[in-house]
Amino acid sequence: MTASLIDANPPDCQHCGACCATFRVDFSVHELLSEGGCVPDGLAAPLTGSNCRLRGTDHQPPRCAALTGRVGERVACGIYEWRPSPCREFESGSDACHRARARHGLGDLGV
Repeated sequence: MTASLIDANPPDCQHCGACCATFRVDFSVHELLSEGGCVPDGLAAPLTGSNCRLRGTDHQPPRCAALTGRVGERVACGIYEWRPSPCREFESGSDACHRARARHGLGDLGV
């Protein structure tokens, strides 16, 4: 699979959640509620004066604190409407999605 391929039938994110339990999620402090954004401040850990990270994604293994449920079965994002830009930009069915799924033993769905 090439880096630019996206599945025609991507995984159902509400049954997957692998990305939320695989990657660190760093974003601008300007996305925080206290800075005029929409991400709840309590779910962010400071990194620098200009960047922060979603709590839980700084752990090893990572798992976003806003993720509920069991990866690969049924999951939900507790801040879906208020999630930061890296989460909004993540593409279901992308190479990164497949890497996350493989890390959790969910297999490659192919294209």
